[in-house]
Amino acid sequence: MWFFKNNKMMKILVTGAAGFIGYHTVRRLGEQGYELVGVDNLNSYYNVKLKYARLQEAGIGMEEIKPNHCIQSKRYPSYRFMQLDVTNKDNLHALFEREKFTHIVHLAAQAGVRYSLENPYAYIDSNIVGFLNVLEACRHNKVDHLVFASSSSVYGANTKTPYKESDRTDSPVSLYAATKKANELMAFTYSKLYGIPSTGIRFFTVYGPWGRPDMAPSLFMSAILEGKPIQVFNHGNMERDFTYIDDIVEGLLKIIPSPPKNEIPYAIYNMGCSSPVKLMDFITTIENITGKKAIKELTDMQPGDVIGTYADTSLLEKNFGYKPSTPLEIGIRKFYEWFVRFYRL
Repeated sequence: MWFFKNNKMMKILVTGAAGFIGYHTVRRLGEQGYELVGVDNLNSYYNVKLKYARLQEAGIGMEEIKPNHCIQSKRYPSYRFMQLDVTNKDNLHALFEREKFTHIVHLAAQAGVRYSLENPYAYIDSNIVGFLNVLEACRHNKVDHLVFASSSSVYGANTKTPYKESDRTDSPVSLYAATKKANELMAFTYSKLYGIPSTGIRFFTVYGPWGRPDMAPSLFMSAILEGKPIQVFNHGNMERDFTYIDDIVEGLLKIIPSPPKNEIPYAIYNMGCSSPVKLMDFITTIENITGKKAIKELTDMQPGDVIGTYADTSLLEKNFGYKPSTPLEIGIRKFYEWFVRFYRL
């Protein structure tokens, strides 16, 4: 089934489709019948079994997956998946030319702040070269809207909160953050030079079912349930604007069909809950929901980390009448219920 926007057909590409946000985005788009193709390189940054399990939930069988081979979903008739790496320019351009996408949701990236200290080249390859390939593919295959994932990490060493899109973002404290800021600048340049309508989304600490195992919610949940110690950085003196995954996808679905109408068709939005939570309170919430106490190991601040994040979402509210709103207790309970089922704890 094709979906229409302003009497024009929409056909959507989702990169990073086996990732955390990518999977949930594909699921919602598939449920609504949008014509879409998902791609992912299925790298081993974290346990690839989780990625295959997400694909299975979306109707893509592991045994069917072959590089650069399109697979029809058994769950969503309008969804197809291909194992493809966006750093491969030729394969990506061939896909664009063949499929004639109207909308791109670019979520593929090398994630993780601390890992960028250990393996910087992975971030340049995926987040810079890969994003350039996407921009070039959009340039040579006219698209109606490119939506791409940025990050709250671009605010870096800023101390003024809440973070507003107009704040300076020229002091990143990790290479990961620097690559995300570079993505914003690259997209702006292509919007200005070639008229590509582009919207970047600065995500704030996304959590929920099917979440990444390297992030604090999963690390804390696993350790607490198994009675193992957790590392609490900066002795717990940190805050995060935790944002539930369903709220993120709801925001994306509002933005995807609505390209910027400015003279330079480019926009940036914060997407967070606007309700920062102290790290110790976050741990307490998990303790209350699981009925187990955490064994805390208080440690110093880690390189590349920031003390707190806090999203100002007034621009998102003004332009789309929307802001994430799922309370932490509800989101963590849903995450816990999925976690014990999936990991059989």
